[in-house]
Amino acid sequence: MSELRGLLAEVAARVADYRESVAGAPVFPEDTTGVREKLGDLPDKPAPPADVIRRLADAVEPALVATTGPRYFGFVVGGALDAATAADMLTTGWDQPAFNKVTSPAAAIVEEVAGEWLKDVLGLPSTASFGFVTGGQGANTVCLAAARHHVLAKAGWDVERRGLNGAPPLRVVAGEGRHATIDCSLRLLGLGADAVDPVRADAQGAIDVTDLERVLDGPAIVCLQAGNVNSGAFDDFGAAIRIAHEHGAWVHVDGAFGLWAAASPAFRPLVAGVDQADSWAVDGHKWLNVPYDSGYAFCAHPESHRAAMSVTAAYLTGQGDGGVRAPGDFVPESSRRARGFATWAALGELGRSGLAELVDRCCALARRFAERLEAIEGVTVVNDVVLNQVLVSFGDKTDEVVEAVQRSGECWLGATTWHGRRLMRIAVSNWTTTEADVDRGVAAIQAAWASVAAKG
Repeated sequence: MSELRGLLAEVAARVADYRESVAGAPVFPEDTTGVREKLGDLPDKPAPPADVIRRLADAVEPALVATTGPRYFGFVVGGALDAATAADMLTTGWDQPAFNKVTSPAAAIVEEVAGEWLKDVLGLPSTASFGFVTGGQGANTVCLAAARHHVLAKAGWDVERRGLNGAPPLRVVAGEGRHATIDCSLRLLGLGADAVDPVRADAQGAIDVTDLERVLDGPAIVCLQAGNVNSGAFDDFGAAIRIAHEHGAWVHVDGAFGLWAAASPAFRPLVAGVDQADSWAVDGHKWLNVPYDSGYAFCAHPESHRAAMSVTAAYLTGQGDGGVRAPGDFVPESSRRARGFATWAALGELGRSGLAELVDRCCALARRFAERLEAIEGVTVVNDVVLNQVLVSFGDKTDEVVEAVQRSGECWLGATTWHGRRLMRIAVSNWTTTEADVDRGVAAIQAAWASVAAKG
């Protein structure tokens, strides 16, 4: 074990060195062509662990993307808080299968506490069940599986036992601006993307409540959104949920990053009424800044949640015994990482006020981006910056500008298509980002735009 102690100390030091230097490093690697060659072929004989780790790190570090750094503005990717990073390293060292209290009472208890804390900061019902999953895709799938069970059970159909062949038709209603993971979840659940009855969206991507009322004519699953993936817009939860429930529908909220607005008194009005929904999906590796992978599925109907996810077998023990909650009852995986440790650590480091400040600061930095870019001739910010998302147009040169910024290594941001227009998409969600980082990003964008424009 002395060799293991030395190896882990060396790895911890290397991680610390990387994290301390990432702010000054190019945000995207300049050249990754040598990585495969450095990794080499499968060896014939065993090798000392320390040599293996050094070889891996030496080969891979030049190809890393600085997603943990302060100038990564792509895909709503947060960094990883110090406490959450350390907790994740402990999670790997402890190597707990977080299925139930028999496989790991520690993992089960910590996940239970962290789940209660999450419901608190997100303003969700204290009676809601929850599952720790891989991210927004996993959370949406779990929630929609619970919805499928619940709606079909009300129609007298046991979908877990009988499947979908011969089942009553199940309608899914979702806005035109929904995230692609909703459609993917419907495919995975056997409903298919064609099950969606689309509802019109307004100019910012929020659902048209009037059109929702037109589309609904009976029991269905209604998917709403907290934070449009492009604009950051929020659906009108109070009105939409009331209408959906009047028609007997289940309401699911995809709140991958936007639901974190509930943690801030300043931005909480954006999610007014969201607690009346039936299920909610949230990412941890976005605004909570927990290491990948981390997501949360919440459900206001615990029995439907459990019925859709739980598994039993003759050799399994510790399920349904009361006392300690069984995490495996609420997620698809039996073999699962103990994600609760890192989430507990992140919330413990931030506290309520720290999480609120993180949300507020990222939103202020997004507005700073918008204001400074809007002041540049020929540049247009096309969305209402209500949260942490900024959409920018450079006319027919947008893709060229985005590519030039990415090549510069100064910052990284992506492109998207919205309302038929190609746009730069900026997302601010990293706990280490400062005003200076935003200004440096603006300077890089301005330089790229000037270079592209000069070429005609």
